[in-house]
Order: sequence, then structure tokens, then C-alpha cells
Amino acid sequence: MVDACDGVHDASGAAGRMRAVATVLFIEDDRAIRAALRLALEDEGYDVREAGDGRSGLADLASGGVDVVLLDLRLPDMSGFDVCREIRSSSQVPVIMVTAQSDTHDLVAGLEAGADDYVTKPVVVKELAARIRVALRRHRQSLAETEVLRIGNVELLRGQGIVRKEGREVALTRTEFNLLCEFADHPNMVLSRDQLLERVWGYEHLGDSRVVDAHVRRLRVKIEDQPDDPRIVVTVRGLGYRLVTGDRAP
Repeated sequence: MVDACDGVHDASGAAGRMRAVATVLFIEDDRAIRAALRLALEDEGYDVREAGDGRSGLADLASGGVDVVLLDLRLPDMSGFDVCREIRSSSQVPVIMVTAQSDTHDLVAGLEAGADDYVTKPVVVKELAARIRVALRRHRQSLAETEVLRIGNVELLRGQGIVRKEGREVALTRTEFNLLCEFADHPNMVLSRDQLLERVWGYEHLGDSRVVDAHVRRLRVKIEDQPDDPRIVVTVRGLGYRLVTGDRAP
């Protein structure tokens, strides 16, 4: 157990840390607590930014690059509840309340203000790191479910399993949809037939790669303006296929 009020961690392992898995903004007026939790979370692989009051925290968040906010309820310039409400007025970044209060009313008020979760002081860092991971996973899943990827006049709503062309829904088979998603995951990159067989059909070098060509042809008929002269899923002769995005020429 690590007490955020007492913990002073050896930073000698910093050089061996892996690249940060996420950036955490910790809004807390107690400098000692900020320093202790920052070092502990860095040991867990997180990049940590600090703010000593609500306004500074909101300004830091607005500068971008924050994946999750740890927010104390008692701040010198404004309450954590008000900070959370301001965050929610413009952002869906996960917010975890960090508070010494165990009063149910405060915890409920924090959640109603828009917080995703809470921990109480003294903080058990392993528990906090687990809660951060859960909040990030839920947030990323929510983004994936609502994200709309636009490729020319085609829209891909992956989370809903929908593809639209010029506003009209296009009926794709499950394989065609998975094929388009695989292309969308690798925009402007050439994918070989063997790669597509492995990733979409789930096997490698088993079966005829012409199955890929057949499904690409059917996909083109449904999403291309001129299937015989494709501009979205193009053939790279001798190599495979490529999804063209933006203004790049095939």
C-alpha cells in the first residue's frame, strides 16, 4: 500500500521506464500529495501533469494531450464539483475524484457532476492505476462506438456496424464490413492478400487468396462511384490493396 500523503518514491528507475501508456492530469493543491502520486503513477507507466488549483487544471486540460483527470474535491479557488462540471461542458475525458472525504453525499455529488469514478485518501496506487485503466478502456470503447470515419462520400460507423454512402445506408455482409474495417485501420497502407486472409478470415496461407479479390470486387460495387475505376480501395499491382484517404491519389 502506498499512502499518497507519506510516499516518497525512489526515482532511480525512471530511465528504464517504458513509454507512457497515458497522460494523467492531477489537479490537487497539496504539493506533497501531487509529488508522491506523480512518482507512484510514473512507476506504473503513466505520464503525469500537475496543477495546483482548478483554473490552472482547466487551462492545462484545454492545451490538449490529457487522457484522464484526477481531481481533488477541495481546491483553493473553486470546488472540484465546479471543475468537473466545466470539464463536462466541453470534454468527455475520464475524471476520477481523489478526496479525503468518505461522506456519501460528497461522493454522489461528484458522480452527479460528471465524474466517472472516485478514490479516497490515503490512495492505494495499484487500485488507482486499475481504476484509471478501467476508465480509459470504457472511454476508448465509447469513442469507438460513436466514431464516424469519413472516406470521401462514404461513412463508416464501426461501433454500430453501419456504412453509409452519400447519407444512405449500404448493406454489407459481415465479411465485407470486416474487410472495410481492416482497410480503415491501415489508411494509405498496402495490405497484401495474405495479410487480409489472416486478419479478416483468420487463417494464413490456407485457401485461395482469390477469395480476397472476389470480396474486394463486391465491396467496390457497393461503395465506389465507379467500381471499375476505384478511388477508395485501389489495387497496388503485384502487392495488394490500399485504402485511399484524404487527397492522396491512387
